[in-house]
Amino acid sequence: MSLREMTEQREEQFMSKYATLSKNTRGRAVPLPLDYIRTEFQRDRDRIIHSKAFRRLKHKTQVFITPEGDHYRTRLTHTLEVAQIARTIARALCLNEDLVEAMALGHDLGHTPFGHAGEDILNQICPYGFKHYEQSIRIVDVLEGGTGINLTWEVRDGIANHTGDSLASTLEGQIIKYADRIAYINHDIDDAIRGGVLATSDLPHACIDVLGAEHSQRINTMILSLVRGSFDKPEITMEADIKSAMMELRTFMQKNVYIGSAAKGEEAKAKGIIERLYEYFVANPDELPKDIDHLDIHRNVCDYIAGMTDRYAIYRYSNIFVPHSWQVM
Repeated sequence: MSLREMTEQREEQFMSKYATLSKNTRGRAVPLPLDYIRTEFQRDRDRIIHSKAFRRLKHKTQVFITPEGDHYRTRLTHTLEVAQIARTIARALCLNEDLVEAMALGHDLGHTPFGHAGEDILNQICPYGFKHYEQSIRIVDVLEGGTGINLTWEVRDGIANHTGDSLASTLEGQIIKYADRIAYINHDIDDAIRGGVLATSDLPHACIDVLGAEHSQRINTMILSLVRGSFDKPEITMEADIKSAMMELRTFMQKNVYIGSAAKGEEAKAKGIIERLYEYFVANPDELPKDIDHLDIHRNVCDYIAGMTDRYAIYRYSNIFVPHSWQVM
């Protein structure tokens, strides 16, 4: 018996009847021989971690564009926080931790430079529109390594349905939607206070009374509510009072941080950088990387820019549009 089969046996013995078992995966677009050690979902986790797209997340904006300080979240640290929260929930519910970890690590691979500002402007100027979760799927199916990384159906489903009104087909995928919200609401409060955009006293008292005054208290309250609401049930739900407070806090953040605050002061410049780069590469396709297929120029330029880190987008912009004698050495 292989080590993988031993793990699969343990999953059958100890996981909830609602869990997604590794051996029951719907499989990959291109079938692969089974691994001796790792389950299929463990392999997906490893494929994502070793991808270039995953490494680029460390230099992509979460909320604060080019912040002064080392403790602000990036898209990578956000991803790791989502993975930690998702695994905690999955373990408590006896669901598949390897599956939720793979989904969490891959859920934001498609994010642009400069956070949602980059997503917004690409959605406006690209004829196909742009959604980061759709781009995440495009990365794992097509772009990474030139052929994609051939993930299982379940991991792709969780990535594709982690935001908006859509619902993942597995309970593990449904966890990711909650874990993403729990992570970003709370760490964005932390960063906004650090950046002087908010004071602790600004947070809505009704929400704080329910969820807790401290960062760790709020996360713990949300996780516990989700576990109580979902334990031994065929759906992932949060208790009504906690969910209401969480969503009210999210609305508060949208009004006071995500739109029009000092945290977003550089967005117009960021959007301008991306828009000018887009126009330039559409007009000058020969300056795209040589390994890019130029048959669909708008698709290719959108893919190229979306994959950039913040600092690489700034470098390309400076190199193209700023006279070299003006650039700071």
